Amino acid sequence: MSFEDTFSYSLESSRVILLPRTRVATFRTSLIHYTLMTEAMDRVGTTFVREGNLQAERPQILLPKAMAQLLLEGFGPRAHAYAEWLGRQPGSLAFLRYGFQFRKEELRFRQVEAPIESVTESVTRAVEEREDPFAAVLVGVEDGWEVSLLRFFLEWMQKSLPRNIHDLRQEGFL
Repeated sequence: MSFEDTFSYSLESSRVILLPRTRVATFRTSLIHYTLMTEAMDRVGTTFVREGNLQAERPQILLPKAMAQLLLEGFGPRAHAYAEWLGRQPGSLAFLRYGFQFRKEELRFRQVEAPIESVTESVTRAVEEREDPFAAVLVGVEDGWEVSLLRFFLEWMQKSLPRNIHDLRQEGFL
């Protein structure tokens, strides 16, 4: 499967089950605790669960052509290719860049012998019980799981954009 096919499939198949209750902070580093589930490609009823952190430094203005120059620490070649692809898309809008780099840390990986639907339900319940305002629960595609994770991260930042712009204007930066 080509990089673009992986992007398309990963983007279409990714789902956010639980969004963080917080937005990206305007004047400090933001940290998200993610749990991402994917289905094993070659085994029915096997689910992979990845838990880790995503970190974004405080926002800065970013133009589309600079997307490919993002430092994606800890991400593999598919995520880098996706960032380059985003920068080449016509009609891309400028948005705030959340720090000098996106950083992904995979803290825990486990294999669960259960269908993804039941794993997703139990993981979501456990995360909700922790009442962590920085927690996100996601479902992605095994072959493109980093693309799913990066897509969520970018969408979360875009949802934070109006508040960040308001804060920057209020402090006289825009």
